[in-house]
Amino acid sequence: MKRSVVTAAVAAAAALLAVQVPAPAQASTGSSFNSGSNPILFVHGYNGDAGNWNTMADRFRADGWPSAHLRQWTYDSRQSNTVTAQQLSTEVDRVLAATGATKVDIVSHSMGGLSSRYYLKNLDGTSEVDAWVSLGGPNHGTDTANSCFDTSCTEMRIGSSFLTGLNSGDETPGSPRYATWWSPCDTVINPDSSVSLSGAVNSRTTCLSHTGLLTDATVYAQTRDMINR
Repeated sequence: MKRSVVTAAVAAAAALLAVQVPAPAQASTGSSFNSGSNPILFVHGYNGDAGNWNTMADRFRADGWPSAHLRQWTYDSRQSNTVTAQQLSTEVDRVLAATGATKVDIVSHSMGGLSSRYYLKNLDGTSEVDAWVSLGGPNHGTDTANSCFDTSCTEMRIGSSFLTGLNSGDETPGSPRYATWWSPCDTVINPDSSVSLSGAVNSRTTCLSHTGLLTDATVYAQTRDMINR
C-alpha cells in the first residue's frame, strides 16, 4: 500500500513538471482580428516554455492576428512568482512599445496565472491589461505542489503565504475582464475548484488533461472570443 501511494505521488509530481508538445493547429476559414484587438502575451506554467503556446498562437495567426501581436514569453519558472511578475511588467511594456497598443491581453496556463495576477494586483498591471485568462491555474493552490520544492512550487501549495496574500480582498481587481477555464479531468490541479475566481467568468471544459487545455480547439475559440470583445 505504501509503495502504491508513493508511486501515485511521484506520478502526480511528474505531471506537474511535464509539458506535452502541442499538436498542429487547424486552419481557420476567416479572420477575427480587428482594429480593436489587443496584442496577446502568453504566460506558460511551471517547467514550461514559450513553445507550449505554439498551437494556440498558430490558431490566432490563422484568425488574423499578426505575429507581432503574439508574444510567447519564456521565463525561469523556478523563481518566485513575485520576481516573474516584475519581469512580466517589463515584458508588457516591451509589447506595448513594439505594437503601439495601449493595452495587452494576457493568456496564462497553470502557474502562469499566479505571476500575472500578482502583476495585475500589486504592480499596477490593471492599467495595461484589457483581458486576463487562466487555463488550469492553481489560483487557490494544488496538492501536487507538495511534491516539488522550487520557490515557485511551494508558492502553489494550498494555504501558502503567497496565495493568502494574492487572494486577499478582491480576487479580480480593477477594470480588466477575467476568465478561467478548468477541467474535471485535470489531475494536476487539485481540487478542481482551485481554478475559479470570484468576479471572473469561470468555465468548465470537457474531460481534458492539464496540458490538453493548451491545444483544445473549443477552449481556444472561447478564449479568442472572450479577449476579442
